[in-house]
Amino acid sequence: MRQSRTMASNRKPVIVRKFTREWCAGYAASTFAPEAPQLEILDSAGKVLSMSWDQVKWVCYVRDFPAHGGEQTNPERLLHKRFATRPRSSGLWLRMTLKDGDELEGLASNDLSLIEGAGIFMAPPDARSNTQRLFVPRQAIQSFEVIGLIAPARSKRSDILRQQPELFPGEQQVIDES
Repeated sequence: MRQSRTMASNRKPVIVRKFTREWCAGYAASTFAPEAPQLEILDSAGKVLSMSWDQVKWVCYVRDFPAHGGEQTNPERLLHKRFATRPRSSGLWLRMTLKDGDELEGLASNDLSLIEGAGIFMAPPDARSNTQRLFVPRQAIQSFEVIGLIAPARSKRSDILRQQPELFPGEQQVIDES
């Protein structure tokens, strides 16, 4: 089996939702510079669209764009904005209220990106939706709450190995009789 050695694209398919409820689809960078004054995306016609971060509610990294006659009111198909049960993946379980009063939950990585950067990247509650990853700009967040820290699942094998006694405790001495 051959593996491709090509680099992944620097631009990913996104749907940008504005606070005016309008949305636009295009391609955006996989990360955003904290000092960037505005969001730039490349639309399907090849034009660069620029919008102020104050207008952006969230940026959804999606699997595919909506078809021309398809879902026009909810193209990101972000139906579940809260977790129904405790998340299974590891990370910080976050709940945030946006400037328009909308509440959103997600799983973010537990690192410095929470306090640095242009916003917060997180996994949405419904992993089967069209949205694979969410980016919420700092300007869009009104309040922020950490619900819990979901630790990685411990391996049963490592627990068994810790319980197993050593076969040969201490160091063994080798006697050479030649």
